[in-house]
Amino acid sequence: MSLNPRQSTESRQAEIIATVVALAAERNPADVTTTDIAKAMNVTQGALFRHFSNKEAIRLAVIDWVETQLMTRLGDAQASAPDVVSGLEAMFLAHVRFIREFPGVPRLVFAELQQPDSSPVRQRVQQIMRRYRQMLAETLGKAKAAQLISPDVDTEAASALFLGAIQGLVMQSMLGGASSDAEVPVLGVLRLYLASLGGKS
Repeated sequence: MSLNPRQSTESRQAEIIATVVALAAERNPADVTTTDIAKAMNVTQGALFRHFSNKEAIRLAVIDWVETQLMTRLGDAQASAPDVVSGLEAMFLAHVRFIREFPGVPRLVFAELQQPDSSPVRQRVQQIMRRYRQMLAETLGKAKAAQLISPDVDTEAASALFLGAIQGLVMQSMLGGASSDAEVPVLGVLRLYLASLGGKS
């Protein structure tokens, strides 16, 4: 991949972000340097820093991209579903598909969460996770109001379980415990989750 001088700054930044995500799928994101990024794009480090002030700015841009992509897909999944519980199911599958398409994303997120509490990038990741949990809690609240799940469901706990189930599937895939294309474990876990809510399976 190379940078075309006539490309806009926005498209060049998008290329850099895509390269970081791709490299993260191949190695520990913490070990990826700006030299690695530049080499993968067949450009100089100076070319990178014409579009980002430093490596942290690149990392922040990558996390912003993750948020935009994931939240858009989750929103679209909800909007296309016939009811709230079906929306939860669609969100779960949309998140899994996103990870399959970009396997470097969970590696990037886990790597950033290991940074010091004061790290702006870690704080940004935590902010996104809070936003995600809030979206789930609101969706579960609507499901309770519509009597589609048990009225006794703890929405905060159910939100944590939703994310924990996806994270568990991701970890199994990363550790070689399941094929990234294995539909049965994903659907099985999803059915168990919905059953725990008293919802449809």
